[in-house]
Amino acid sequence: MATLAIPQNTIAVLQKYNFNFQKKYGQNFLIDPRVLDKIICAAGIVKEDFVLEIGPGIGTMTQYLCEHAGSVAAVEIDRNLIPILEDTLSAYDNVEIIQQDILKMDIGCFVQERNQGKPIKVVANLPYYITTPIIMGLFESHVPLESITVMVQKEVAERMQVGPGTKDYGALSLAVQYYAEPEIVANVPPNCFMPRPKVGSAVIRLTRHREAPVRVADERQMFAIIRASFNQRRKTLVNGLNNAPDIARSKEELVLALEKMNLPANVRGETLSLEQFAKLSDLLQ
Repeated sequence: MATLAIPQNTIAVLQKYNFNFQKKYGQNFLIDPRVLDKIICAAGIVKEDFVLEIGPGIGTMTQYLCEHAGSVAAVEIDRNLIPILEDTLSAYDNVEIIQQDILKMDIGCFVQERNQGKPIKVVANLPYYITTPIIMGLFESHVPLESITVMVQKEVAERMQVGPGTKDYGALSLAVQYYAEPEIVANVPPNCFMPRPKVGSAVIRLTRHREAPVRVADERQMFAIIRASFNQRRKTLVNGLNNAPDIARSKEELVLALEKMNLPANVRGETLSLEQFAKLSDLLQ
């Protein structure tokens, strides 16, 4: 099968199947072989790997993954793409095409069945509207993961790797950094896609921590505190937490906890590090 990373081959496949792009699925297909090489290289795909690809589209990146990995599971939500994938991937016997919504899949159970619970690598060109739920879903459900290498909106990638005190710092930065080491490996301009998105993209690799960088008694509570701290950015941390229904603490208790951490009562959430959020969570237990 001809490589789909060359624009005219992508156009030929789309015309053959009379395929129409679905806005609701945020479909933008990669048409640059250099970017695909960078993704494969960044993800460090080798023959021993089991790779889960989310949103394979017409199979452009899947072809590359099949060449390098031991086995590939490609999960695609759009049923109109399944016959196309069966055609474009027909030369490979190490791929399984699954028509499913990744957010409704029990990935932990799937990995247990297909890879005996050994860590997998996730690779994806993600629709922007669904980036956060997919990444957080993979981490929070404790799927055995080695890394997630994804193409996302450039500003989302930047948000994942910034630290306290910056305007992009937020709940996503903290959550990603609690579970993984983020590193932007490539910036990708709009002309590398069909159709062209309106914004720039970036490839980011999230290498799963073997051990979380901070210890916290209740992971769930820490993330509830983090979310509440950034829900209303303009408010002080005390007011943000005091207004959160799932954090039943009085202002006095909150101020006291901050005092114990040598933090002023008017501190804002965006200035706290992951370590400080873990400590605050433990103090409010």
